[in-house]
Amino acid sequence: MSDALNFLTPCLPEVADLSDPALSQRLQHLLDNKTKPVGALGQLESLALQLGQILGTEAPQLRSPQMLVCAADHGLAARGVSAYPSDVTWQMVENFLAGGAAVSVLARQHGLALTVVDCGVRHDFGPRPEPAPGAARLLVRKVGPGTADASLGPAMSEAECLQAVRQGREVVAGLPGNVLLLGEMGIGNTSAASLLLAWCSGRPVAECTGRGTGLDEPGVARKVAVLEQVMARHAALRDPAQALAALGGFELATLVGAVLQAAAERRVVLVDGFITTAAVLIACALVPTVRQRCVFAHQSGERGHALMLQQLEARPLLSLGLRLGEGSGAALAWPLLQSACLVLAEMASFASAGVSQA
Repeated sequence: MSDALNFLTPCLPEVADLSDPALSQRLQHLLDNKTKPVGALGQLESLALQLGQILGTEAPQLRSPQMLVCAADHGLAARGVSAYPSDVTWQMVENFLAGGAAVSVLARQHGLALTVVDCGVRHDFGPRPEPAPGAARLLVRKVGPGTADASLGPAMSEAECLQAVRQGREVVAGLPGNVLLLGEMGIGNTSAASLLLAWCSGRPVAECTGRGTGLDEPGVARKVAVLEQVMARHAALRDPAQALAALGGFELATLVGAVLQAAAERRVVLVDGFITTAAVLIACALVPTVRQRCVFAHQSGERGHALMLQQLEARPLLSLGLRLGEGSGAALAWPLLQSACLVLAEMASFASAGVSQA
């Protein structure tokens, strides 16, 4: 755990260091002795090694993968930082639940259980019937009807931020399996992610800010100007907990809690794109050993995501120019994790196959 004390400290779990040189050596020996030239499966081999390290075994098995999509609205959206109106947040949540969104389609394809969490959407979804088998379910954990405008003051109070982080931990604690895939929805949340990147990296806001939902060049310039005002207002932030509360969103804080809980339970955390990586960036600043549990699905087309990955010393599995969010990139990368485990479990060694080594 980070030595810095902050208002989230009582909510931070112990996340053990996974360093185990003996296990790593055994895993590498297994990979090197499969029927292939050493290293011939490239990044799939390093992924298999990481999955074995996370799950603490030479024969990692992935059980009951859970796609968690956290949704909330942002007060900053009123400043014109998005090409879409805030109503799209709740409309897309309905789309997730109806099975029509990209992440819904991909989750069905790959057998991923999909849970959508209302962390602070400015809409009342009302009572819901029990979802059909395989359909998405909705959890209402609303901290408030969207965050405040971060250009006028903190997006969240410390109490709200703490509540969201705690709820993220509680949601994951109630999910089965040993793999958590991260997703999100929230008009305005690329702005929050850009702000968190700028704070964590010390880079200018302009380097961290992209088109989001598809802004044109004047729109991006307007967005940068608004975010620079936000950073100037919050120039005195001292720690990652303060930064999360002042600059983030209810869905981001909930994702931070979800990542912390998954890491404490030694689950594999499959990170999607720009927004979910921002949550991981804060979670790792709070508890650095969280980073060992994280697999990064892809490099987004959103400007700033490459900088986040660089900050985390992360090598993404895919680079498809995605910038949708929702968890779509994590769902697309999921089969690679399955393949990495199967290579360890089922691929023959030179000795077992009777194949001559180099």
